[in-house]
Order: sequence, then structure tokens, then C-alpha cells
Amino acid sequence: MHTGIGDMYVTVGGQLDDADRFAFRRVADDQLAWLRRALVAPTGMGEARDKLADSGTVILDGPPGSGRTSTARVLLREYHQDTGVFQELLPDDEDELPLRDPGLVGAGDRLLLDLSAADFRRWTAAQSDLSALRKAVNDQQAHLAVVMPHGSALDADLQFYRVEIERPDPVRVFRRHLRVHGLPYEQYTQAESDPTAKEFLKEFPHEQRPMREVATFADLVRRAREARPDDDFAEWCETAHRARDDRREEIALQVAELSEGPQRALLITLAMLHGAHADVIHEATQLLLRTVKFPWDDRPLLQRKDLAEQFKEVSAGTGPDGHVRFKELDYDTAIRAHFWDHMPELRRYLGTWTARSVDLTGPHVTRELRADLVARLAAQYLRTGHEEGLASLAEEWSATTPSRTRLEAAVHALACGLNHPAYGGSFRRQIYQWCAVKQLKGEFAQVLVQVCADVIAVGHPDQALVRLYHLARRERDSTRALTALCELVASSSRLRRRLLDRLARSALSPSELDIFLEACDPKPLIASYDNSRALIEERGVQDSVTRCWQAVLGGLPRAKWQRYAGRWLHTAADSGRRGDLLLDLVVGAADRCEGKRGATFAALYASARAAERTCPAGAERATATTDRLLQKISAAQGLGPHTTPPRAASSRGTTP
Repeated sequence: MHTGIGDMYVTVGGQLDDADRFAFRRVADDQLAWLRRALVAPTGMGEARDKLADSGTVILDGPPGSGRTSTARVLLREYHQDTGVFQELLPDDEDELPLRDPGLVGAGDRLLLDLSAADFRRWTAAQSDLSALRKAVNDQQAHLAVVMPHGSALDADLQFYRVEIERPDPVRVFRRHLRVHGLPYEQYTQAESDPTAKEFLKEFPHEQRPMREVATFADLVRRAREARPDDDFAEWCETAHRARDDRREEIALQVAELSEGPQRALLITLAMLHGAHADVIHEATQLLLRTVKFPWDDRPLLQRKDLAEQFKEVSAGTGPDGHVRFKELDYDTAIRAHFWDHMPELRRYLGTWTARSVDLTGPHVTRELRADLVARLAAQYLRTGHEEGLASLAEEWSATTPSRTRLEAAVHALACGLNHPAYGGSFRRQIYQWCAVKQLKGEFAQVLVQVCADVIAVGHPDQALVRLYHLARRERDSTRALTALCELVASSSRLRRRLLDRLARSALSPSELDIFLEACDPKPLIASYDNSRALIEERGVQDSVTRCWQAVLGGLPRAKWQRYAGRWLHTAADSGRRGDLLLDLVVGAADRCEGKRGATFAALYASARAAERTCPAGAERATATTDRLLQKISAAQGLGPHTTPPRAASSRGTTP
């Protein structure tokens, strides 16, 4: 009931829509495209490119900070094609296949094995498996880039693939980043004659800074230019240099001077929502005060300070566009770190406040603003090693019936953890426990579906498959996980093979049979994926499919599987020799239904007759398919001539 004035917003539950589905994949693609534009090819990259093209394998060596991993990613990106997926191999992860397992590599895959930080044990173990991995890479026409630990020994048989890259000129890297950021070439090259600018540029080669620090400094120069466009290049460099200084004492003094609760609330809010519109800053500040249960300001409205005065007190100002920023570059980062480190009781309130803030509405509250807010909060958890707290917070945001914006926030929080170089593995393990074991509350399952499908799958598709599989077999009132799982296996024949193998080795519960029926589309099984091979011709796939169809025909009512059998028969009607193999497999599955073979054969034949009416290939081919099916059923029952199925290929697709 609404009896007052103004708008009323009613939210009953939330759901991530299709527009959210592939946002994180687009982010990953954008980041890689940026990397390709910004990368200054290090010495040796040309040789590495030739080595990868000729042999399918390159082992990159070079000093830390030389851009080894970025070079490897860019080299692999050059082989992007419709077949295969990119995956970062994790040989120590319990959820990953061993490097020597040929099932790890699919046709056209692009594999990154980053062992730059590996210790002696890990590196030695990896080397012992590289020969088998390289053979699988060659067999599948895939590509492998290995980043080895600098200074480590390399086996003699692997020396041929080794390429040493050297750190590129930092000044060239700095210029390239500025150019990609949109700074005019003449602007910064002419300014290099300025003594102040030259001093800043000279420090990079002198201090041997890693390439990522050069990139960070270039980004600070860009931000300084955006904040003060009337300054010159030397002044932007000076501003960026100050932003890198340690400001802990400076921030501590300012916070001590701002002793009033509303002042500190404004300071925190502005740090968390830096660059937001003044209206948003004001509303979020009041929300923070309510969250921490600060007493309401009961003074008459006209006796309170206006926003301009409040912003001035915290060294901030409003631009012509109405957006609020601190006057000093990167001041917001230092403010966030100060309150997180020195006011630990505030942390739990910040999680609650962030959840409430992403639910704010209005013309100035955008999806990007919400994402930035979540990322800034997540950065504090991760910076201080509280990854469990961030994971729990994402779960809490998804409880009961949250809004769509809170579900998005939960996805963003988990994505921040998954993409963190130190804690990504920890988050993947936690997500596995959620997907496979824990009873999920509220709408947390759909958060995990998107995280698996659009974040984990970007670099670790096998791990995404396992987690989506567990979600799909446990979901009851939704098919989101099943849909995402089917979309994932559609991207790679290798992933489809892995799913079929996992299903065949499972207990094949009703929910697992549902996964099989939806994911086992016959068209991808008969489609050529490499050198005219098809999955259906591999012995391992045949065994998996037969095992699953046996469980379907013997354990589910005909009404449940008839539609899928019809799809199977329609494909067989228009697929020649491989279509005949589809019939052999489903008849072989029915033949294994002990105690009910006759009834199963009868049901299968009846389904074929029913499918004739809707066969896309036409009535003539449909009838011929039904006749062939009947012949195979008769042969299986010993009532007709034996039909010899096509010879099956091995699990690697070669003729035995």
C-alpha cells in the first residue's frame, strides 16, 4: 500500500538476465585485445612466434618483469579459431587432468602453462610430462606456450623449444601505453625535452621496474590528464609520481582532523564511489550513516552544511558534470586502505552498506558504478588476505530473494577473487564445494552458474564443466545450470567427450540422465571436428553413449525419452554411415537392458514410427531409417542377418 507522495519501488526476487550472461567473457576478450595493442614485442618474440608456428610448442624464458606471460598470451591469441578453446593448465590442481593425459588437449586448443613461479619440484615434475603433452598437442593441431622459471635447468630434449626473451625498453613501453590511452604522440614526445619529464622517464630503466609497473604509471598519467586537461605532460607525470608515494601518514592526519561522524562517512563514501555524481554520493553517505546506526541529524535543514562545504572539508570538489572527485590523484585508494586497516569494526558494515548501495536507483546509478563499488570493496578483502570473507559476503548477498543488482554484485565479487593471481585457486576450490556439496540458499545457484560459465570457463573450461555438472545434477526448479553446461560443451569436442565420460562413470541418477539427454545432441557427435574425424567414431565415446542410453531406456518411461530418441533418429536419417552408427549404438544400449529387452526394443521401434511424421529429411528417408532400425533390432534378437557396424576409432580418433 502506498499512501504518500513520490515513487514506490517493489522488488520481488531477482534474476540475472541474458544481457548479464556473457559480460565477463566480453571483459576478458577486451582485456586481451588491450594487451595485444599495448604489448611492445620483447626481443625474441619473433623467434618464439616462429617456433610456435613450426612445432606447436614454445617454452619462454626470461627475467621476471620482462613480460613473459603477456607474450605467451598474445602468441596464443594469434591462433584463435572457431575450433578449440583457450585454457590455462594447472598441473597441481586436484580437479585438473595430469599433463600427460591426452584427454587434456582438444582439437585446436590453445594451452598456457605458466610455471614462472614454480619451485624445483613442480618444474621437474612438469618437465617429465611435457613430452606426452607435446605429442597430444601435435596430434590435435593445438598450440602450447610454457613459461618456465627463470634460471632453472631445462631437459636436453626440450632445449629446441626454448626461446629467451629480453625485457623491452621501458620508455618504449611507456610511450606505447600512452598512445593506446589516446594521448597524442606529439604531446608526450615534445614534452620529453622538459627536465622534469625526462627525470620521470629515466627512472624506469635505471630502477629495472617490471613491465606491469610501467603500465600502471602510464595509466596514472592518463588519469592525471583526464583530471587536469589544462596541465602539460610534465605536470601529469609529476601528479602520477605523487600518486605512487606512500600517503599513510598524510591520510591518518586528515582523518584525525575530521572527527565528526558525517565527515568520515562522506570520506569513506567518496573513496568507495569515487567519481560518482554528487546526488549519489549524498544518498550513499546517508545510507552509510544509517547502516552504522549513527544518530539522525535533527537540526533544521537550512542550518546544515551544503554539499559544496562538505566536499571542501574532505579535499574534494564537483566538476562541471556534477561528479565528485578528490583533488589529489589516487587519493581514494589511500583512503580506502586507511579505514580498512585502522577501523576493522567497520568492515562488516561496509559489506552490508555495499549491498544496499547497489540497490540504489536513479539516472546516475549505472551498472559500471555498481561494479566499481564491488571491485573496490573486494580489493580490500584480497589486499589483506581475507578471501574467505569475500566469498562469504558474495554468498550472503545471494540469500533469500535478492534483487538482480545484488546478484550481479555477488558475481562481480567472486569474479574479483577468481581473477586474483594469488587467490584464484582458493576461490575455484570454494566454488567447487558450493557446487558439489553445500546446500545452496536463495538465488546463489544462479550466481554460481554465471560465475562458472562466464568467468571460470574463460581460462579453465574443464573446471567450469565439472562445477556446472554438479550444479545441473542438483538443480530442481530451474534449468540454468543445464543450459550453461550444454553451451559450454558445444564449444569444444574435447569438453563434450569429457562430459560423456563423466556421465558414464557416474551412478546415472534421474538428474544425470536428464543431463545426458539434453547434452548428448547427436549432430555434434557426428560432425567432423578434426581431419574428418567425429566423436561418434571414437571407441571411448561409443562406450559412454551406450552406457548412458542403456540407463535411459531401462530406467525412464518412454514418455521421458521419446522426444530425444526422435531427435537421434532424425539425425540418423540424413547422416549416411555415421547415422547408421547412431542406430547401432542405441540398439546396442537396448540390447543391454536385461530382463526387459523385448519391451525396450518394442518401445524403441514405436518411437521410430512416431518420429517419421516429423522427420526433416522427409517421409521416405524416415521410413528407410525405421526399416534399418528394425533390421538391427531383429539381428540383436537373433531373428535376422547380423549387421556389422562401422569400425570404431580409438579414443584418440585413430583407426585401431
